[in-house]
Amino acid sequence: MDQNQLNDYIPIVGLSVVHDLQVIAEKLNGKTIINVNSTAVGGGVAEILTRMIPLLNQLGVNAKWDVIKGNERFFNITKNFHNALHGVKVDFSQDDFDFFVHVNRENMKIMNFDADIFLIHDPQPVVLIEMKKVLGKHWAWRCHIDFTNPQMDLMEFLNQFIEQYEYAVFSAPAFSRKLSIPQALIAPSIDPFSDKNKELPKEQINSIVEGYGIDLSRPIVTQISRFDYLKDPVGVVKVYKLVKPYIDCQLVLAGGGATDDPEGMKVLEDVREAAGNDPDIHILFLPPSSDVEINALQRASTVILQKSLKEGFGLTVAEALWKEKPVIAGAVGGIPLQIKHQYSGILSYSIEGTAYYLKQLLHEPEYSRELGINGKQHIKENFLITRHIRDYMLLFLSLMNKEDIIYL
Repeated sequence: MDQNQLNDYIPIVGLSVVHDLQVIAEKLNGKTIINVNSTAVGGGVAEILTRMIPLLNQLGVNAKWDVIKGNERFFNITKNFHNALHGVKVDFSQDDFDFFVHVNRENMKIMNFDADIFLIHDPQPVVLIEMKKVLGKHWAWRCHIDFTNPQMDLMEFLNQFIEQYEYAVFSAPAFSRKLSIPQALIAPSIDPFSDKNKELPKEQINSIVEGYGIDLSRPIVTQISRFDYLKDPVGVVKVYKLVKPYIDCQLVLAGGGATDDPEGMKVLEDVREAAGNDPDIHILFLPPSSDVEINALQRASTVILQKSLKEGFGLTVAEALWKEKPVIAGAVGGIPLQIKHQYSGILSYSIEGTAYYLKQLLHEPEYSRELGINGKQHIKENFLITRHIRDYMLLFLSLMNKEDIIYL
């Protein structure tokens, strides 16, 4: 994958934005930053780091990325962590917690900790903070998931590690917790030049979409998400079935899985069962290398859904809005930061409400177009990768200069 040069962003964000990044980066000269997460493929964290690390290096910041390793049991436990932190009731044993800590400590023996600043992403590698006692250096914990209603026994277990960090970083104000350490709010972002977001020729879009057997002459309703219960793909099928008798539309459910999510195939089976034999429901389980295909599917869609029940941020919403598509999404997690209801998209709270708004947008193309235009402008101003890099670099400087207050 080709990487863009910083100057490529000037026509989109302006010269002053790129110049500011260069000025801030100079203050990090000679410092090494290591990011650690749980997967190199699949999911928003990996997507962001894939684009961000080369740009930071172009700025002269020595940024690196490592991935914690674990077996099937470890990732089953961390998937249960994910669900429980989103408010789903899960029973954990002390053995689960002990094994989780054990895997983290085994990773400590083999990982490269030659850095000045460590940015640890999400719960899976949270125990790595124990290395601070050995190394010193600066450590921040970056949480990408929805923390509005976490299961408290799990939260108490994780807090013993989280509160050893110097900062906790969340994606939205609603996720912040009562902690003994400072907190920063940094929203995720998209890269307008990535394969998933770059402009595509219409001929390429049409060829890809028709290759999946989708009819370009009829309305296309799409949800792009990994197959996860919290993305409610079965609920999306129910929405489609409420709308189909009134409008001859098609439904596309496209996505894949992440290497740290063992639950995806079961969700996919449930979606296929809900869809039955309807030839206008297209369920596409895509490999990780399908960014251009996802881009084409979004650009060919009439309306895009993101009917999440819980959501860390919902980058697929930003991706769709960037393409000037009308979006109907669950009013959860970081999605309300991206959508102002009935101005830059639609926020919904139920299957019936989503179906109501879907019928409206399919019947009113001019209103749909207006939502898409407003949505793209909002993403341009707030959720592109250049803003994200700026926020991270200011966080790094704040860690290094604690006597200075830097507002993020």
